[in-house]
This record gives sequence, structure tokens and C-alpha cells, in this order.
Amino acid sequence: MESELKSINPQPADQQPEPEPDDSPLLKSDPKTPEPETQIPVSSQTVEEMEQKYAAYVRHDVYGTMGRAELPLTEKILLGLGLVLLLPIRVVAGTIVLVSYYLICRVCTAFLAPNTEDEQEDYAHMGGWRRAVIIQSGRFLSRVLLFVFGFYWIVETRLNNEIEELLDNETASGDQSQTEDSERPGAIISNHVSYLDILYHMSSSFPSFVAKRSVAKLPLVGLISKCLGCVYVQRELKASNFKGVSGVVNDRIREAHQSPSAPKMMLFPEGTTTNGDYLLPFKTGAFLAKAPVLPVILRYPYHRFSPAWDSISGVRHVVLLLSQFVNHIEVTRLPVYHPSEQEREDPKLYAENVRKLMSHEGNLIRSDIGLPEKRIYHAALNGNISMPTVLHPKAD
Repeated sequence: MESELKSINPQPADQQPEPEPDDSPLLKSDPKTPEPETQIPVSSQTVEEMEQKYAAYVRHDVYGTMGRAELPLTEKILLGLGLVLLLPIRVVAGTIVLVSYYLICRVCTAFLAPNTEDEQEDYAHMGGWRRAVIIQSGRFLSRVLLFVFGFYWIVETRLNNEIEELLDNETASGDQSQTEDSERPGAIISNHVSYLDILYHMSSSFPSFVAKRSVAKLPLVGLISKCLGCVYVQRELKASNFKGVSGVVNDRIREAHQSPSAPKMMLFPEGTTTNGDYLLPFKTGAFLAKAPVLPVILRYPYHRFSPAWDSISGVRHVVLLLSQFVNHIEVTRLPVYHPSEQEREDPKLYAENVRKLMSHEGNLIRSDIGLPEKRIYHAALNGNISMPTVLHPKAD
């Protein structure tokens, strides 16, 4: 990035320029048009360069970058019809589904105390009919919600049906053979394209996710996340006996690998969403437990609006998504990946080899950028490229 930092402060012609500290913005402005220091517009050439550099986050649908492109007349008519005919019905139907599942979770967890081990809070470890009802109704209603959102068909390619049967067998007996134990994955690994990924995985395998602590306090969604067994990020706890999210996730992965009744872990190792055509570098958290993983690849084919959540605000994305008459999703489930001895000792190698496999099988382009670059791209789109927090993003 340092090569792109150039001073843009103009000097009077009759004065000799004096050396000044280099505090110029990240993106170059048009040299022909001086601009105030507080706001630096991006020239068309710079936009092209920026889109090449941050290609994993660039939208290519009719609605364009940030969903604000000028629409053709035909698309305006279709969008208007969707806003009037589809959006209200889908909002009401989606709310009914969400409230219904919340009530089911409320009934199934009545008079029960959540599991508070490792400073977490969940109901995923309870057994019996309560757990069975939560799982089966959760999977069914998640699929119903996807249907409400316009995903009428889901094209799934399963390359290893035997492993899928093991994953779906939540009520299996405890005397599983040693072969089945070794085949059972400890975690499901998926590329991350949209918040819709969570709904699909809930409908498919009902796993636990990693979420912010604030999610547990949200109305309706908070209780549902506890029933999923989400692992909450708690940045404020620094006690010496506190495992941290990585430690809890590793324990959960080992537990899921060893026990068929344990809640499964679902992880997005990229750490953020893309436009669906790229695969970002994987974080190693999902691979530290040395357990086998099940790679899953999600794609969202589109004709007009891309369901990918990349450079568009949440509210605008939901409104445009619910205004589309039909949405599509394609899923490819790869065989369980068993790490070699070398991969067990080197989580980075393990993560990179799984990434290469997913990239090859899903026809995804491997990119070297990550969340910090995404923040820079978003800030540039919003005209905040001179903010210190953008130029020096925090490490994640």
C-alpha cells in the first residue's frame, strides 16, 4: 500500500515546497482536479484499478456496486412489481416462520438451565425429545424460510452419501464402530457468500456457529442461537483460566468427531463474505483440532440480483433479495478430508490444502486479500478513504 501513498497538497508557484510528513490518502485522486484534504474522490481509472485489486468484493449484477447502479427500464418495472407484490408477503411470512420457531425453542427449553461451561451459554447439549424437536423443526423451518425468500429449488451434489448419513444420524447409539468414528468429520467447512449460508446449513445439518456475544441478547434470534449451540466471541474476558473462542471451538470439534450425538460445528474459515467467485485465505482455527473436516461449497447463480453480500448494505440487500421472483443456490459437498500426519502438525498447511481442494472442485479463484482489504474497499466506496481506522485497520 505504501507505493500508493502520494502527497496531493498543491504548493504555490512562487514558493519553494518544503518537506512535509506523508499523510496522504490510500487512493490516488485525479491530479488534474485538486480537491479538499477532507474528501478525495476516486477517478474512473482509480475505480478500475481498485476493482481489480479488490475483485473478490466487486458486484457484477444488474444492480452494480453497492446496489445503486442505474437500472434499465425493464429491471425497474420488475423491481417495482417485486416491491409491491412480493416484499410485503415475504416479510410477513418470514416473520411468522421466525416467531414460530422461537416459540418451539421456548417450549423445548422451558424449565431448563442452559449449559454455561467455558463461559458459554447454550441448549445444544440437552438430549431426549426436546433436542430432537429443536433439530427437526429447525431444519424444516429453515428450509421453509429459504422457500419464502425465493429459493424454491436447491441443487445439491453429494460426493459421499455414506458420510452424509453419519452426519444426519443425531440419534445414533453410542456403540459406533471405530471405522465410523474415524470417518465422522469434526467440523463442516464452507465458503462464505451471504448470511443466507447460515439458513442453508441450518436446513441441512443444523450445526453450531461462531457468533458475537451480542447475538445471544437479540430478541427471538438470541434463544435460537443458544439452541443451535453457537460459540460466542467474548473479547472482554481475559482471565488466565479462560480458554477463549479458539479453545472452545477446538473442544467442540473434537467432541463432534468422537460422538455422533454431539452438536456439529460449522465454520467459515475465510472470516468474511465474498462475491461468490473467489476463495479468501483460510484462518487456521478450524484445523487446530487435527480432526477430519467436511468441505461444502456454496454458489448462488443469478440473472439479475446476486444474493452475495459483499459491497451492499444489509437493509438494501434484504429488500432487493425479497423483491426477486426466483433465487438460486447450488451446493457441492465434498468427501470428508482426512489430514495427513504432516497436516496434523501444521494447521496452516492443512487449511491451505483444504482451500486448494475447494477452489478446484468449486471452480473458485483463490485470492490473497482478506477482511482488512474489504474494509478499505468499503470505506473507499463510501468516500471515507482518509479515515485513520481505514488506513490502519485492526487485526482480526
